[in-house]
Amino acid sequence: MRVIVMSDSHGSYRAVEKIVTAQHNADIFIHLGDGEAECSKLRSNYPDKTFYCLKGNCDCNSTLPQQLIIPVGSNHKIFASHGHNFNVKYSISMLLSMAKENSCDIILFGHTHFRYSGYEDGIYIINPGSCIIPRDGNPPSYAFIDVTDKGIFTNTRSE
Repeated sequence: MRVIVMSDSHGSYRAVEKIVTAQHNADIFIHLGDGEAECSKLRSNYPDKTFYCLKGNCDCNSTLPQQLIIPVGSNHKIFASHGHNFNVKYSISMLLSMAKENSCDIILFGHTHFRYSGYEDGIYIINPGSCIIPRDGNPPSYAFIDVTDKGIFTNTRSE
């Protein structure tokens, strides 16, 4: 199963559509926030795809969820959040606590516009960066997660 993760598109439908078309065989697409309008348009234009979309700090008056727990594969769970409510600019400890409380082995967060991939206490931790406005000196990016019978593989990719 392939999961594509993007975040912080801030109005750029072109950026998110480029990711969806490049990864058209993915099983799940997750947008971690600050892109509600783009998510709505993706769902409309690609009704056969599975999209999970979260509310970011710039998605004003949004009814999207602020966090989700998403089962993937036969025995894995993702804890996904934009991250601003968990102080991710300073620490990921709150996210780790929430993931552990909910028996999740993958954490996804955005908000910082910095790519991050780590592994701590048996939990994969991924920030795909921003698909339009990166702040880490790298090109715009997104992440992918491959969940297989042999394990989990994660990576970020530039557009």
